[in-house]
Amino acid sequence: MTLRGRLTTAFLVVVLGPVLLGSIFVALTVATVSRDRTAERLDHAATTVRTSMAAACRQLQAAADAVAVVAPGDRPAVADQLIARGLATDIRIGAPLARSSKSRSESTTEVGGWQDCAAPAGGPATAIAARAVAGGVDITAAQAVDQEFFERLAAAGGTDVALTAGSAAVGEFRLVRAEAGQPLGLTLTVPPSRPTFLYAALPVVVLVAALAAVLVARWLAYSTTRPLGDLAWAADRVADGDLDTRVPILRPDELGRLAATFNRMTRELQAYVQALTASRDQLRGHLAILGETLSSTHDLHRILQVILRTALAATGARAGLVLLIDPAAGQLVPRCGVGLSGNWDVPDTDLPKRRLPVGEGVLGAVAATGEPRRGQGSPTGAEPACLTYVAVPICAPMVAEEPGEPPATTETLGVLALYDRVGGGPFDDADLHTLRTFAGQAGVAVHNVRMHEEAQRLSLTDPLTGLWNYRYLRESLRREVERASRFGRMLAVLVLDLDHFKDVNDTYGHAAGDAVLSEFARRIRVGLREVDVAFRQGGEEFVVLLPETDAYGGAIVAERLGAAVRGRPVIVEGESIPISVSIGVAVYPEHGENSPQVLSSADRALYAAKNAGRDTYRLAEPVDVTKSSVSSSDHEGNFDQATTVPGGLRPQQHRRGR
Repeated sequence: MTLRGRLTTAFLVVVLGPVLLGSIFVALTVATVSRDRTAERLDHAATTVRTSMAAACRQLQAAADAVAVVAPGDRPAVADQLIARGLATDIRIGAPLARSSKSRSESTTEVGGWQDCAAPAGGPATAIAARAVAGGVDITAAQAVDQEFFERLAAAGGTDVALTAGSAAVGEFRLVRAEAGQPLGLTLTVPPSRPTFLYAALPVVVLVAALAAVLVARWLAYSTTRPLGDLAWAADRVADGDLDTRVPILRPDELGRLAATFNRMTRELQAYVQALTASRDQLRGHLAILGETLSSTHDLHRILQVILRTALAATGARAGLVLLIDPAAGQLVPRCGVGLSGNWDVPDTDLPKRRLPVGEGVLGAVAATGEPRRGQGSPTGAEPACLTYVAVPICAPMVAEEPGEPPATTETLGVLALYDRVGGGPFDDADLHTLRTFAGQAGVAVHNVRMHEEAQRLSLTDPLTGLWNYRYLRESLRREVERASRFGRMLAVLVLDLDHFKDVNDTYGHAAGDAVLSEFARRIRVGLREVDVAFRQGGEEFVVLLPETDAYGGAIVAERLGAAVRGRPVIVEGESIPISVSIGVAVYPEHGENSPQVLSSADRALYAAKNAGRDTYRLAEPVDVTKSSVSSSDHEGNFDQATTVPGGLRPQQHRRGR
């Protein structure tokens, strides 16, 4: 059943129920009142009839006494006079009471059917009579019980009066028994008193009330359910996505206020959806930029900047900061920031100077515990000032070490923090969830960049010695030659080769040879500056690049490296293995116009040092020999002859090789 049907039924029950009950009550009340009135009428009529009958009996007794008191000769005349005056319908003068029984019997028979007022015998009656005795003579005055007599009684009592014997009462009746002073048994009848009009009017009234109730109920149900129907229709349209739907407001009642509230809610929802759509489109743009950045570059600073700006746009924050953990120092190093104020309003290049200890303050606690934090009020310590903040850890992605094993515990790489929502208000759970998502992206980015750097390092380094390999040598040499050419500087290239390394492998084994190579690489790194770069070109041959170094400086480094190698043998499993190195030195641009030429010149100088007996160095011959005609073999380590080195420098004297 619909709501309208239920409302109609409820209204009809509420309205027609009392109407029907009232009608029944009225009908019962009317019937009861009618019966009570009829009973009262019959009681009154019975009393009146008895009184009338008693009066008639007294009148007859008076007539009989009047005849009895006169002279016997005058009695007939007096009797006729009384009859003429209507005091009796018949007066009979009989024999005296002492008369024989036959005479009394005849007298009784003569007055048969008369009822004596003093001692009625009951049964059918044609008259009522009263007797008097005078001188032994019965004088009987009688009143005929005829239609006129009953009419007078009915007029006096207000009811129909009939003898009880042989009467058939129709309607309400009352029996009056025969007794002294009441010689007749009478039936008093009142016609049925039924309020026919009332009984006919009540159903009509009920029907009219029912029809009116139905019409009113339908109108009320319609007027009540129509706004609800409009509201349900509008709700369906809104659920289907039509946010322009509005509910008409018919009346300013509760349903009207409900419609107005629904319209206001729809408008606010429409505005929210529009804002959400715009935010979604903006977020899609930022995510597209983020995806493009992640896929096109391994520049960690640029990636973190894009992630931070995307997080700011997604949460409506005013400022943000990305910090990464420096495990060696146990500190948080700021990498990029947006919208920071006060002491933190510095370029990204200066942010790393403002380091924060791990475990101290809000950011340090997030980095130490790996638990996000948000709150109000400026964090204590040297952290950025703000009104509200939210900070989440940047964690490395969970990767299982072996297939089928659960992922290892994540490593906290840093902290992503946002400050002060635009428009006020603290950060909520939705902002925290959003920031966790971007922190996850930052963790993946940092992890990927580090993995890429590690993979690149592994692809460009020698796994045994940890030095750069030949692949990286070519790129580095080309880059350093271009830099030296651009700034008008010099570049020294040293090619080193361990002497008699094959004998080491043959005598002590390849494991000892690997140990010798590792120790040799370590001594090379120790003897170089931070800007110098060492490479393992292959086997026992190594290359060292000395930026901004001329031939004299290259010779000094060669001398120092040779002394570091020969000065202390390598101890492998208790065996002392002496080693020495031969070095070829070449300088750009004296010994080559490009990186291959410079490297080839250094190789030729190396072979010159080996031909000179090893454990020494040689300087390569210039490409354009204009100031000296000596060959590379003349540039021996001891420099016995006066040899001029390009640039006018003379290297120190070196011991001849073994």
